[in-house]
Amino acid sequence: MQRRSFVLALAATLASTAVAADRAQPPRVLAFYSAHAEGDHVEFAEQAVKFYAAAATKDRFQFEATTNWDDLNAERLAGVQVVLWLNEAPGGAKQRAAFENYMEHGGGWIGFHGAAYNDGSTHWPWFVRFLGGAVFFGNNWPPLPGWLTVDDATHPVTRHLPARFLSPDNEWYSWQPSPRTNPDVKVLATLERANFPLGLKDTIRDGDVPVVWTNTKYRMVYINMGHGDKIFTEPRQSRMFEDALLWIARPR
Repeated sequence: MQRRSFVLALAATLASTAVAADRAQPPRVLAFYSAHAEGDHVEFAEQAVKFYAAAATKDRFQFEATTNWDDLNAERLAGVQVVLWLNEAPGGAKQRAAFENYMEHGGGWIGFHGAAYNDGSTHWPWFVRFLGGAVFFGNNWPPLPGWLTVDDATHPVTRHLPARFLSPDNEWYSWQPSPRTNPDVKVLATLERANFPLGLKDTIRDGDVPVVWTNTKYRMVYINMGHGDKIFTEPRQSRMFEDALLWIARPR
């Protein structure tokens, strides 16, 4: 009996040690982007790859980037703690199914700007639910800066931001319904109404326009910034991008 108890205790200790060792390993981050998307979206993605590659050295995570969306499969995602979509989303059924399985089993995701674009032609209802019900409704044009209000200054993603700040030139998306209406969604930053009307050719005139949020049912953050070459010119905003990754990568 004593021997059996010893064996069980030893097994439990070894399992605990293995889990601790696994958590001690640097998180693996895999970024996806398209090199053939809208030019301003490609420019942002290329800057984002450089930004996160530099952050990986400082923050101790493993970073890889790919333009091959077929890498969005179970084998490639095994052991990956965070997936980034920098300027687009998968269109193939196999890619989508692999991502759904990954997220439903504890995967982590950060999507920027066009990664969340969806409309009547997208035909991916799971992804709409994943975004908290948000469906693309409109945008401003040309890209313009916008004053943002931080909804929760204590959240790990936004804790280094001031209460309000001017975010650089971006194409801002509005959503219908607003993700804020979903009780599972926590909005972290919002485009201030004082900006409206925002745009010249295409205009956001009014409404609730969250720009950073998380669906608390998943390990995810959506960030609306991601159009053009000005996004990384605001250091506090860039810190938010870094904080978002570190928060998603942290074991829960």
